[in-house]
Order: sequence, then structure tokens, then C-alpha cells
Amino acid sequence: MTATTFVSTEWLAANLGTPGLVVVDGSWHMPATGRDRRAEYEAAHIPGAVFFDLDGISAHDTDLPHMLPGAEAFAAAVGALGISEKSRIVVYDAAGLFSAPRVWWTFKAFGATDVAILDGGLPKWTSEGRPTEQGTVTPAPQTFSAQLDASIVADISRIERVLTDGAAQVLDARAAERFAGVAPEPRPGLPSGHMPGAFNLPVGKVVRDGRLVSPDEIRSAVAASGLDLSQPVITSCGSGVTAAILWVALETIGTRPQALYDGSWTEWASRGKPIAVDPK
Repeated sequence: MTATTFVSTEWLAANLGTPGLVVVDGSWHMPATGRDRRAEYEAAHIPGAVFFDLDGISAHDTDLPHMLPGAEAFAAAVGALGISEKSRIVVYDAAGLFSAPRVWWTFKAFGATDVAILDGGLPKWTSEGRPTEQGTVTPAPQTFSAQLDASIVADISRIERVLTDGAAQVLDARAAERFAGVAPEPRPGLPSGHMPGAFNLPVGKVVRDGRLVSPDEIRSAVAASGLDLSQPVITSCGSGVTAAILWVALETIGTRPQALYDGSWTEWASRGKPIAVDPK
């Protein structure tokens, strides 16, 4: 794992309370789980951690889930959490490695200069007997100067274009059965299948027990997907969350993706775009 992407629980424990360091609970769960991420945060979080609401800090002028907000809205939301673009930010989640990469990527997209993911997240932290606290943290507000790097955010027209001209490969993080069109999507009424020409690397191939697998295992999984690492890659998934895990995995082996498809399969399949299936 790259030192620039991850920090260890040992490092965080030694640095809690350091001026300029902000710990962010970026936990998010699929709606079907029925879990209340904010209530879980209030019941137990790493001391001093603020809560990043992935659905709340998002665009509200669309029917698509947790799309990136505008720069002004993002700046206001995270500034209220006591975060500036120059803060040292460490993001974790309650699953170990699930939604934290999306929050990490979002901060980077808006110009944060020092942001990392806690290796193993909250499960590793608590398994080591490290402290948690209850309640809500209310920090002093900061000013976050946000400027979106639009080059790393793919929209639907860009995806249509690269699938046609081959300028980039689309790598889908969804489970193989959903990608093939033989298992249903978790969102009611949304068809399964995949974008014609996309590649599939199920996120379960690069995450084990809430942590990223070794670089060699990532390389093997990428090779099995058929992806050409010498060509540009745009990551995708169901709604733009686990696509960020593939981003982190690829960056770990030295291949930084070109972009992440924010709308992902939810947008593509709900907008009447071509759907390929691969029934066995």
C-alpha cells in the first residue's frame, strides 16, 4: 500500500490531536441494509472524528444518488466540519474499506492537498482495543477553497465517447453476476448488465477483510479482467462509491486512473443507454 494513500492505525493513534489533523468518518451503507450511518457514528467513532454525510454532501438537483455537489456547496459543508484544503485529512469507514475511498477521492477532486485513508478503518482500530467516543464533534469552522478538477470526473457523454473511440477503458467494480446481467441490481427497477465494451473487476477481488489485498494480487486481478494497464482507465460501479476502491487499487500498483464515472451504472442504465449481457 502506498504511504501517500494510506496511514496505519498506529500512526493515527500517535498523531491524534495534532494541530491541522482532521479525522473523518466517511461511513456509508447500501440503502437495503437499513443501517443508520449517522447513528452508528454517534454511538462510536474515533476520538475527534467528524462525520461526512456522503448523501448529504452531494448534488440535490438530480435523481442520481450522491453525485458530486458544486464547489461552493462542498466548501461550505466541509468548512463547517472544520476542514480546509490544507488540513491533513484521514478518512475511515465502518466496513474497513468501502466508502472511505469515495470520500478520499471527493476531497482530492475538490483540491485537498493532504488526504489519506485509514488502513483497515474502524474495524481494525477497534480490534486493536483503541478508544472510541460517543456523540457529535463540533469543530471550529474553517474555510475550504474548493476548485473541482473536472478532468478526473467522467460524465455520461464522456463515457459514450470513450466506449466508441477507445480513448479510455471503462472498468466496472460491480459483482460479476450483475455485470453479466444474471443477477438483479440492488436498486429496484434498474436493469443489470454492463456498458458494451466495459471490463469487469469485482471489488471483492481487491478487498479482503476490509483491507486492500497485496499489489501482486491486485495485478493478478487486473490481468484476469483483461484490462490493459498501458491504456487510460475510467472506473465505474453501481453509483460511484466502489469505483473509488478500484481507483485506490490501481493507484497502488502505479496506474492512476484517468477519471471516475460519477453517475456510474445507475445513470447509464436509467437513461436508456445500450446494455450488454453475458448469460451463462
